Amino acid sequence: MLLGFSLFIFRKCSFTMAYLYSGHLSCTFRKSPSFFHQGAALLPKGRAYSKDVDLSQYLHKSIVPTMHYQKSLPRLPIPKLEDTVRRYLAAQKPLLNDEQYSKTEKLTRDFQSGVGKELHEELLDQDKRNRHTSYISGPWFDMYLSAREPVILNFNPFISFNPDPKPEQNEQLLRASNLVCSAIRFMKTLRAGYLEPEVFHLNPAKSDTEGFKKLIRWLPPSLSWYGAYAVNAYPLDMSQYFRLFNSTRVPRRGCDELFTDENGHHLLVMRKGNMYVFDVLDRNGNMVKPAEIQAHLRHILSDSTPAPAFPLGFLTSENRDVWAGLRERLLEAGNGEVLRLVDSAIFCLCLDDEAMRDHVHTSHNMLHGDGCNRWFDKSFSIIVTKHGLAGINFEHSWGDGVAVLRFLNEVFKDTTQSPLLLPSDSPVPADSVSAVRRIEFNLDGPLQNGIQEARERFEATVSQLTIGAMEFRGGGKEALKGNKLSPDAVAQLAFQMAFLRQYGQTVATYESCSTAAFRHGRTETVRPTSVHTQRCARAFVQEPGQHSAEALRAMLGICSRYHSQLTREAAMGQGFDRHLFALRYLASTKGLPLPTLYLDPAYATINHNILSTSTLTSPAVSLGGFAPVVPDGFGVGYGVHDEWIGCNVSSYPARDVHEFLQCIHKSLEDIFSTLEGRPFS
Repeated sequence: MLLGFSLFIFRKCSFTMAYLYSGHLSCTFRKSPSFFHQGAALLPKGRAYSKDVDLSQYLHKSIVPTMHYQKSLPRLPIPKLEDTVRRYLAAQKPLLNDEQYSKTEKLTRDFQSGVGKELHEELLDQDKRNRHTSYISGPWFDMYLSAREPVILNFNPFISFNPDPKPEQNEQLLRASNLVCSAIRFMKTLRAGYLEPEVFHLNPAKSDTEGFKKLIRWLPPSLSWYGAYAVNAYPLDMSQYFRLFNSTRVPRRGCDELFTDENGHHLLVMRKGNMYVFDVLDRNGNMVKPAEIQAHLRHILSDSTPAPAFPLGFLTSENRDVWAGLRERLLEAGNGEVLRLVDSAIFCLCLDDEAMRDHVHTSHNMLHGDGCNRWFDKSFSIIVTKHGLAGINFEHSWGDGVAVLRFLNEVFKDTTQSPLLLPSDSPVPADSVSAVRRIEFNLDGPLQNGIQEARERFEATVSQLTIGAMEFRGGGKEALKGNKLSPDAVAQLAFQMAFLRQYGQTVATYESCSTAAFRHGRTETVRPTSVHTQRCARAFVQEPGQHSAEALRAMLGICSRYHSQLTREAAMGQGFDRHLFALRYLASTKGLPLPTLYLDPAYATINHNILSTSTLTSPAVSLGGFAPVVPDGFGVGYGVHDEWIGCNVSSYPARDVHEFLQCIHKSLEDIFSTLEGRPFS
């Protein structure tokens, strides 16, 4: 395992520090006010459990129904406009010179007292009329589904599983079969209302007990959150979970749509660019025998059908409007029924023939692969390589990383602790010839040309991406906590120091913080670049020997405390990014001229996130990653472990990822040397 990082997924919440960090990007849905009502209809409400339930179909049977807390979750607050202005200007300070800052400050104050005040009041009124959701949910869905850039590299991240600790379980067919079975068990557990609610326990000795759960389940859903809060337990929003399965992002001109059809009983499998489907649920909704699933996958792995000349998967890597036009042509050519099979499949399993050489090769494969053996529009795809390395690539528009990480953790636990299939099991005869269907498409000349052009663009794009990895073994979380420093704050400071050392600049930095503690919360941004990190980075990088160890440690403490404050505020919905975004979105929907605040070059600069960062550690996760969000940026995945720190970083040609990693390592060496009282140069 290299990183134990995970990516865009879960960002530290105020009371969920070191757990809740959620992806660097989220995506969106059409602004239908009924969207979350639809979601509620698809997720189970509280129910009485039958004693004769076949528990082999489920991961577990929670005492507390899955959605028990959803109705009483607190609403995401809209920050005060004066607080947003103050935080925005504080974040701009290290990025601007005095003249630029004075101009930005005036524009911001004018906004606060003028059109911004009017928009803010209207946003508050709108929020009061839509108490079933959050003020950011609809605009956030709209923004990302309206994006026309390809989902590949721009939005889809990956997370890779750790290997099964039992080496014999990592054989490709066996691991793929167990992953499918555990994924289906997770889905059935979720839909039955048996999945343990997502709760962060500050005092698990009180709240994470059978006695408390038996008590809280009898509290009405409209009050249950308050009961949990009383014992320092914080339930999290689970409204996105239903989009995990039977879901696909469907390209449409101008704005995509999210499609979900829970009637689908089949799995989509891809190998060599060929697409197959077979049922993993029977007519009663029960999972078919694991041995049958294994037999069907064995049949697919042994299929000698060559790779198609025009693999359709490349189309999902296209510009969304281009893909929408080609999809319309696919429908006109009589491919509606097979596209429906793809869209409604429970999820996609990608069986790769290639063996991974190292962590960098794994990152490239899980993030984009060869484009031939992927359907990037599915809510998620499980990828299993030739030697059993496994990972998840997920489409980001339907939600944030909360649901994906929970799924990944549960599936890893189930496959490693309670696998349904073992190496010693004898193959079971199954009629895979009739059960497994290889999907074929009718492709005319223009469609073939479209696929070829998509392939060429895909290959040109991914060829520009460089990924590098680094491990720092000189210390980790335990040493930092022992010095009363936030591990995340120190990692972020190291990135600032590294960029300053390499490029001599202080730049906009993005760290996404989950607001899943609120109903239909999404994310808020932590802005790690501050006047404090700027001062500290300069002291370490540009002024070595000019400050005492005591002074440097004091600067580290200030950076740590300020970063922790920013993280707490963001987790409580008290950042500035989402508020300003919502005000801009409101002005746009009303047809108003764009307020001058948003025309200020400084606003564009702070949103040109050269350092896009994301972190997560989990026993199930080996590494994860994503591409930079701007052409001249870095995509920084990192994990701070007890005794070490790992980074998985991507860049395009405008930046040198390998030198940047060297600079991060040097920055961490200098910080830990200072903490240990050793000189550095």
